[in-house]
Amino acid sequence: MSREEQRIVNDQKSREEREHSEDSTDRKHGKQMHQHEESGLELSQIVFIGRTFEEYMSMFDLTTDELAGQYILDCPGGACSFSSRARKHGAHSVAADIAYQYDMNELGTKGFQDIEHTMKQIHAVQGKYVWDQFGTIEGLREERLRAITDCMEDMRHYPECYVATVLPDLPFNDEQFDLTLSAHFLFTYANRLNFDFHVGTLLEMLRVTKHEVRIFPTVDLSGKRYEYMDELKMFLENKGYLLSEVRTSYEFQRNAHTMLRIRKPSL
Repeated sequence: MSREEQRIVNDQKSREEREHSEDSTDRKHGKQMHQHEESGLELSQIVFIGRTFEEYMSMFDLTTDELAGQYILDCPGGACSFSSRARKHGAHSVAADIAYQYDMNELGTKGFQDIEHTMKQIHAVQGKYVWDQFGTIEGLREERLRAITDCMEDMRHYPECYVATVLPDLPFNDEQFDLTLSAHFLFTYANRLNFDFHVGTLLEMLRVTKHEVRIFPTVDLSGKRYEYMDELKMFLENKGYLLSEVRTSYEFQRNAHTMLRIRKPSL
């Protein structure tokens, strides 16, 4: 969702088409998520795949008891089922993503196609992942299908809860949400998103959040801790925010098992 130029998309396209993994899917998604709508982003450039509610609960160290009555933002939401299932547990959940500018039926069709394409490619890089949760590629496929199915069903019933947006700007009021979650975007694309973008996006997320922002994971696609994490933490701590890196129970990409918690000092 950054303001990267369309030229970067074109320059990266041929290389990315040769990459064979779910990381490849995430790389493409990350690139698309930071472009202006006016840049001419087409549906064919979006890879619409998401994680399940259960994955989110593990990634962000949450319990269902913590969801009831909470206003929660998932950004970027993609084809994840968190908002759908969190609403069933009493949360007031909203997802934001550049992809939501498209017709939901077309988006759903594209998402199912993307899952099948990704599963065919992932065979070559199975060693990059920890398979304890999914067991096999077929197990992963079933979970990705479950996520997008829940997401699309919820989107049809609550279209107003799926907001098209382009980071670092968010079309929400100050402290509109109690909690903001952001998975596989910041830090994941450290090679594309500069320090200023990370700072601007986090400050915007903090603006619309009353209590806490959680970011998962804290490593890039190679599994290395975000290079400027210490500088980023110092910057935010100097503004009065409370930060901690927390080990979670979730790990699929190897070494991607830690989230960053950013709390406002009122907590």
